[in-house]
Amino acid sequence: MKSYRGSCHCGAVRYEATFDLAAGTVKCNCSICTKMRFWAVQVPVARFRLVEGAQALGEYRFGARREGHCFCRVCGINVFSKGEAVGIGAFVAVTVASLDEVAVEELVGAPVRYIDGLNDNWVTAPGETRHL
Repeated sequence: MKSYRGSCHCGAVRYEATFDLAAGTVKCNCSICTKMRFWAVQVPVARFRLVEGAQALGEYRFGARREGHCFCRVCGINVFSKGEAVGIGAFVAVTVASLDEVAVEELVGAPVRYIDGLNDNWVTAPGETRHL
């Protein structure tokens, strides 16, 4: 486990989260994740802390409205999403791209699990993942 800091592009939103990047990341093929090229680390709510910028956060929900995709209203960057999943419970999905000062070697070494959110199949990877 390691503590990471992250932020949006303009710095209005800042957070801290503790997780093991080497334990894995997720990429999903649902419509919003595909458009955002969403790459995230799922973190239990207890290991996530919004440090600054609650007033700058916007939230977008669609479809079943299960996940809240949080973005900075100033610069538009998606910094994290909030949700709940069987086997995980409540979580925050921190966007890997919003992590500050993370070594490229850590990112390259992080395993990726693909999720077929497009078909509400959270267990089996989609047939094609190269575009994610």
